Amino acid sequence: MKIALIVNKDKEKAIFAASQISKLLTENGAEIIVDKVHDELFKECDVAITVGGDGTIIHSAKHAAKYSKPMIGVNVGRLGFAAEVEPDNIFDLKRILVKDYKIQNRMLLDVSVRHINGEVENYLAVNDATISRGQLSRIIDIFVSLDNSPISTYMADGILFSTPTGSTAYSLSAGGPVIYPEMNCILLTPICPHSLISRSVVFDGNAVLTAKVKVNDNKPALLSIDGEKNVSIYPDDLITIKKSEKSLKLIKLYDRNFYQHLNEKLKERKS
Repeated sequence: MKIALIVNKDKEKAIFAASQISKLLTENGAEIIVDKVHDELFKECDVAITVGGDGTIIHSAKHAAKYSKPMIGVNVGRLGFAAEVEPDNIFDLKRILVKDYKIQNRMLLDVSVRHINGEVENYLAVNDATISRGQLSRIIDIFVSLDNSPISTYMADGILFSTPTGSTAYSLSAGGPVIYPEMNCILLTPICPHSLISRSVVFDGNAVLTAKVKVNDNKPALLSIDGEKNVSIYPDDLITIKKSEKSLKLIKLYDRNFYQHLNEKLKERKS
């Protein structure tokens, strides 16, 4: 079995854990692939293991989804909501070699931006797509439509379009609900809305949502994809958000209660 090992080399703990994982799996017959660009890694591998935090998982997830390869995360970060294995349990990764695991399919979002000049940019979101005021010191108006029918205007610092996986990320901090990760839906959460009745809304996974912004002085707002890619958005730009045909296949070694596990992680955040 060929296993791609993606390591956050900015973390000493990740480098140490990766060396342990590599030794463990090669001793049990696996071939470890490292130090290649992501596309090459995911083309060649049967399974991918990330060692780092949620950021490492999210960055790698787009490539895993592109090539439909299962992935598992080892957490050496602070929280690791999406990670399955803690450093003390690295020995359990041997189960991957005998396929002693389950696959959890996570929904992703296709996000496109059509600019006034006709140019179209396409992105894949694991957690969320955020429209915000960027560096502006004022609120923005965001007009949202569902299946080409206007549904609401938000006067706010911004809004988040999240996957169920992303419901425990930025959306949770903005007051959004927790959604079971295998559900099929799109979550919209306003960021600091200037209204007492603006709340999160859950849309069916087959919904096609569009958004436009209005900002003063014709300065751009900001579209951020998973906090990695930032795109300037002007009033005539059209943002479309919908469920992607691709999905993220996460390896699950443990039969955990999702909500109990979430509570444990949130308690860690407080400490």
